[in-house]
Amino acid sequence: MRGPHNIWRLIRTGATLERTGAMPVVLDAMDAPTPLRIVARAFAWPVQWLGVKGDPDMPPVTRALTALGPAYIKFGQVLSTRPDVVGDELATQLRVLQDQLPAFSSDIARQCIEDELGRSVDDVFSEFSEPVAAASIAQVHKARLRENDEYVAVKVLRPDVERAFRKDIDAFYFAASVVEMLSPASRRLHPEEVIKHFEGVVLGELDLRLESASASEFLANTQGDEGFQVPGIRWNLSGRRVMTLDWVEGAGMGDNDALDAAGHDRSALAARVLQLFLSHALRDGFFHADMHQGNLKVAANGDVVAYDFGIMGQIDEYTRRVYAEILYGFIKRDYRRVAEVHFEAGYVPADQDVDEFARALRAVGEPIFGVDASGISMGSLLSYLFEVTERFGMETRMELILLQRTMVVVEGVARSLDPQMNIWDVAKPIVENYIKDSIGPRAVIGDLIRTAKVLGRFGPRLPQIAEAALMQYNQTPPPAPQSRPWRWIAGLIGAAALVSLGYALAIWLN
Repeated sequence: MRGPHNIWRLIRTGATLERTGAMPVVLDAMDAPTPLRIVARAFAWPVQWLGVKGDPDMPPVTRALTALGPAYIKFGQVLSTRPDVVGDELATQLRVLQDQLPAFSSDIARQCIEDELGRSVDDVFSEFSEPVAAASIAQVHKARLRENDEYVAVKVLRPDVERAFRKDIDAFYFAASVVEMLSPASRRLHPEEVIKHFEGVVLGELDLRLESASASEFLANTQGDEGFQVPGIRWNLSGRRVMTLDWVEGAGMGDNDALDAAGHDRSALAARVLQLFLSHALRDGFFHADMHQGNLKVAANGDVVAYDFGIMGQIDEYTRRVYAEILYGFIKRDYRRVAEVHFEAGYVPADQDVDEFARALRAVGEPIFGVDASGISMGSLLSYLFEVTERFGMETRMELILLQRTMVVVEGVARSLDPQMNIWDVAKPIVENYIKDSIGPRAVIGDLIRTAKVLGRFGPRLPQIAEAALMQYNQTPPPAPQSRPWRWIAGLIGAAALVSLGYALAIWLN
């Protein structure tokens, strides 16, 4: 599927950007250099008639991305949270991609629900509204349950959305392979692996049973979080293409006028959104990875309400500790320690100079300390960060892609609420608490206890493990004269003793 036929898809992408008038807007927003502008326009202008016309009532970039399909819309949703990168006007235009796309027929939605649940819509709901929100993958209806008069949100997948996504991703794979072939330097970024990661994330959104499970787990993790709500899932009314959850009233996070009219403190909301994300990522290792304005509301009591759990991120304990130490080092302006963590984690090749890397990181961090968000050019900062990673041979880390992307989105949401927010001041208490709990003496004791429990699980199998190892040793050829078989046997006895000790500790701890 990933053959040269995808050239047509990529040509049509460029042609659509040119035909809709989006090409110059995108190049201006990205502050593209003159050579790139010339090449892009020279390529796209002659073939613009091959592009999709789109909805002429939409602004150019929104019109182009909507016409190109759901994968491109996802990209636009990320950009909509970054007014510091694309400008306030374009970011505002792109926000319609979050939940204000053209909806499909309610009759089709009803038929999909009946096919999925095996029950008539009218038997389940006493009221079923027209679509109240529509995004790239699904749309949402407000409904009232016939059995108890409670209101719920019913999410229904778009028809044929799976096929459309696979077609776009197929073209992305082809583009990534071409980039790797023409630019060997880009291979450190693993373009094809990045697309594979994106494919896994997005295709997971296309099974609403998985989203329901994610929402349920997220709710369990965050029930004690003050000022935060996650709607409950109605499992008996959910399936692969339909998901039903509690209805929550609130103002959209992207509507500053509505937030102000409701009397909400936008500065406090900005800080809470960022701190909630860091808490979920560091404390739980399981976080909402699509936290743009279209997936967040503010309830009447000021609580932040999250929904749409199709993209969730998960990171292991070790990676969380590395990420926290990096953030903490930046907060403390200890660039040497930040550099050391990168080397210890293997993010930077060992043959690089740690002191030079620390100086490069200082050039990243120092200009943004003591400066509010409005005084930071995130576009320039990201550009310099890319230069740093290229200079020191840093490769793309698959386990951090979703975390880094979400951090960019969440920061953009917070900045849209409070342009003067200082992200380091807001992040400091969350990161400090995590460092205290996960890297200090208490964390060492906790690690030892978990290790003992893991070793303890092998206790009942200790005789078989020892017997199998001894039998294998007896079946091997005699050792060379210079070897010392007693060392091997001693090692086996030591390992057996360690497993026994772990088993005993685990029993005692339980």
